[in-house]
Amino acid sequence: MHKMAILAGAMVLVCGAVFAQAQGEQPTATEKQSATTIVLPPSPKALLPDEFDGWAATGPSKVLTDAAQADPANAAALKEYGFNAAVLANYKRDGDALSLRALRFDDASGAYGAYTYYRQNGWPKEEIGTGAASDMKRVLFWKGTTVVDATYSRIGPMMGGELREIAKQLPVPTGNRGMIPPILASLPRENLDGQTTHYAEGPAGYTGSGGELPASLVGFDKGAEAVTANYSLTSGPATLTIIDYPTPQIAEAQEAAIRAYLKAGSQAQPAWPKPLTDSDQASLEVRHSGPLVVLVSGDAVPDDSHRLLETVHFEANLTSIPQQVESEVEKTSKLLMGIAVLTVIGAAAAIVLGGFLGGGRALYRLARGRPISSVYDEEFIHLDLAEKWIDRSEAVEGPHPKG
Repeated sequence: MHKMAILAGAMVLVCGAVFAQAQGEQPTATEKQSATTIVLPPSPKALLPDEFDGWAATGPSKVLTDAAQADPANAAALKEYGFNAAVLANYKRDGDALSLRALRFDDASGAYGAYTYYRQNGWPKEEIGTGAASDMKRVLFWKGTTVVDATYSRIGPMMGGELREIAKQLPVPTGNRGMIPPILASLPRENLDGQTTHYAEGPAGYTGSGGELPASLVGFDKGAEAVTANYSLTSGPATLTIIDYPTPQIAEAQEAAIRAYLKAGSQAQPAWPKPLTDSDQASLEVRHSGPLVVLVSGDAVPDDSHRLLETVHFEANLTSIPQQVESEVEKTSKLLMGIAVLTVIGAAAAIVLGGFLGGGRALYRLARGRPISSVYDEEFIHLDLAEKWIDRSEAVEGPHPKG
């Protein structure tokens, strides 16, 4: 019997410990409120499906995190654009082959820059993703932070529709990561050939996409970014280069360096790149507007080139600082405080006014030789009715007999 009691007590203690541990493991309300949800980027492997529209992968997709493995010839440019992963996959369908390469970048600006780096001028525009172009059996498009490079074994009528299925599945970032480069807003829209824009964040991307100037003269080491685009003017084609610097002071110094480089002509060091050599030297012109340096080159006449150059100007967008919105509790407390202040002011005014009027009356009475207070005044109105009644009674009845 004694052993049974000891065993029962031990079981109670074990159950209590287990219950206490379970209670300790449950998160409290404070812990639940302070928990932060972390949104992780999608797995690179998820960028490309195993099957779509009849295409089936011939093997597992390959995930690469090194730009040198994803594209050895253009690794430096990919790193400048913020490359972080790539997925390679091969597909088969009815004897046809398809090779897909999906490149993921840190933000949409990097993806757009890489897309313009790979896309060559003159490629026809396609309606896939955010932007697309094709070159016979090769189709290139971008969406969000991803660039997809597709190569078919033969040209087919459904190539665009098939790739649109891929584009629908690509993630779209939010916030600043989803913004395209702000410098694109400075490009004039009139006569612009949209399929010739090239955005660069570093010397490799700028040189590889056919920049007009030597990369060393642009000043990427000073935080510059550049965009170039072709324009079809009346007198001929022109190329516009816009370079954005962190400050107007840097832009002014770089404009002077570029102007001196253009003036040097054949004596310039380093030698002029081919785009400048092929341009009409009379049409070459450079200027700066705020933090922007603008260069026009090409074969248009100087007047047309100058007008194109003057259409670019920097506008500082002033954003109003949002003011703090008062809550209902703050509004109520301010109202009550205002009422209390008014009450105190009214009471003080009443005291001052009473003292002024009362003191003035007291001084007036004192000046007339009277007591300060009227409490001691005997100025009462009274009628001697008793005496008048006695006199009248004696007149009517005569004097009362004595005794």
